[in-house]
Amino acid sequence: MRDSDRDVSMFTDSILSVGQPRRHRLRLLIFALLSGLAWPLLADACRPIDEASRVQLEARLAEWDTAYYERGERLVDDSLYDQTRQRLARWQACSGEPSATTAHEPDGPLDHPVVQTGLAKLDGRDALARWMQRRRAHSLWVQPKVDGVAVTLVYDDGQLVQAISRGDGERGSDWLAHLRQAPHVAQRLAAPYPPRVVLQGELYQRLEQHVQAEHGSAGARSAIIGLMARHAWQHEAAAQVGLFVWDWPDGPADMQQRLDRLAAWGFSDSVAMTQAVTQADEVAAWRQRWYRGALPFATDGVVVRQSQRPAPDTWQPAPPAWAVAWKHPAQQALAEVRGVEFRVGRTGQITPVLQLYPTALDDRTIRRVSLGSLSQWQRHDIRPGDHVTIRLAGLTIPQFDAVLTHRQPRPPLEIPDAGAFHPLSCLRLTPGCESQFLARLTWLSGPDGLDMAGLGEGSWQRLIDAGLLEELLDWRDLSPAQLQQAHGVGEVRAAQWHALFAESVEQSLPRWLAALGMPKVAPTVLQDANGEVTLAELRQRSAADWHARAGIGEITAARLVTFFSDPRINAWLDALVESAEG
Repeated sequence: MRDSDRDVSMFTDSILSVGQPRRHRLRLLIFALLSGLAWPLLADACRPIDEASRVQLEARLAEWDTAYYERGERLVDDSLYDQTRQRLARWQACSGEPSATTAHEPDGPLDHPVVQTGLAKLDGRDALARWMQRRRAHSLWVQPKVDGVAVTLVYDDGQLVQAISRGDGERGSDWLAHLRQAPHVAQRLAAPYPPRVVLQGELYQRLEQHVQAEHGSAGARSAIIGLMARHAWQHEAAAQVGLFVWDWPDGPADMQQRLDRLAAWGFSDSVAMTQAVTQADEVAAWRQRWYRGALPFATDGVVVRQSQRPAPDTWQPAPPAWAVAWKHPAQQALAEVRGVEFRVGRTGQITPVLQLYPTALDDRTIRRVSLGSLSQWQRHDIRPGDHVTIRLAGLTIPQFDAVLTHRQPRPPLEIPDAGAFHPLSCLRLTPGCESQFLARLTWLSGPDGLDMAGLGEGSWQRLIDAGLLEELLDWRDLSPAQLQQAHGVGEVRAAQWHALFAESVEQSLPRWLAALGMPKVAPTVLQDANGEVTLAELRQRSAADWHARAGIGEITAARLVTFFSDPRINAWLDALVESAEG
């Protein structure tokens, strides 16, 4: 097992067997529905994966596992690791192939006195509400899911005598020598205490005012893994280690009694952050509070437990029925590319946009992500069927992160010629100009142009689809009857649009210049010596004249000269001036 909670795919392996793909799809569906586990994209879980992508995903997992288990390095977020392994498990279940073995920490020499069970993961508030509803007869408690490494501590006669790493849940490594040096791990329990106390918990890196939503995992788990792998500790290293006790398997049956005793023994964080809950909304509130608020450790979700458990000698190293995890929103996700769209903006810049199969990220569903520039796409050559990772920029904007696999053979794409587009291209609707022409119209009616309220990209697309526009200003001559030929445009809307079009003749010359795509300049730059803006004077300016104006560089000056020299722009400006004077 890679994490302190058991990977969903490992649990799935135990119920899926080799057979026909249809049988596997049915089993996968039944398992997901009954368990309530997080299976993203269940509706298209059996979308095939090509052999090259499968091999590449397996290689990535092997690389991540080697770094994690042999060097204590975490190369990817746990959520991305889980998604990648689940993607392979779904493909194997659908295709009838044997499931891949889930990597886990090697067994150790010591037996756990009580096995460590791991946790199943729910995929949202609704799944949690159903889980809690089935346990309404029990008292339920929520804790932060501490992002560290699991450990079993054994106290005999109040003295710490064993510290066992999680291992495979049944056997683990001996960590006692290390933890005897940790000042924040209790070496002796205050009386009274039972003859033997077995505690299960999480060793974590102690952090100051850590806010998970802002700082993420901060490499906390990797830091602890690295510390535990060292042969000897310095005092500073030992002081970094904290302990969160999340269970006392052989303790009192009642949770409150367990908490009272843990408090007396000094496990204050465990007690303060174990809260009684009855509704999923309460769990969600604590989850949000611990995600957005400052804590002394990193977390990756919350854990909900019922107070009553079966006898500890019946526990199994698999997700139990009495506890479940609800993880924090993923900050990084695995996505499969459905298509690539090349959008040409108003100024001729080409922006590739990846169309994705619906992907969960930070409690949202992401269907597209921009690559920013054509050069970015050229560096990665992303095509349909590729697997990419995405993450949030500034906690709000989804952005491309990296390519995980390339589909083979490479699917063909129609890639626009960057040399064919510039700030004055596509003033007419010609083949290949659809994107830039639409962007021009959207800018023209927007707040930086003529500010036509209610006329946006969708409105212009309707007029284009109806065959009513060929040039940028054809809309000025459309009648209400013609406007009604566009899909979804009735008499009222046609009248509103026609009124907006008619009012445009009254717009000022600077607004029209901006609407037609003149490079953006300060209003005073357009004024002549008398403080007026006249078309004749602007046309006469040379690049040097423009460059002499405040805030105008050489590139902008050259673009302004080109704008005022364009024949079609000049024809429109003459017609606009004539209409205004008439």
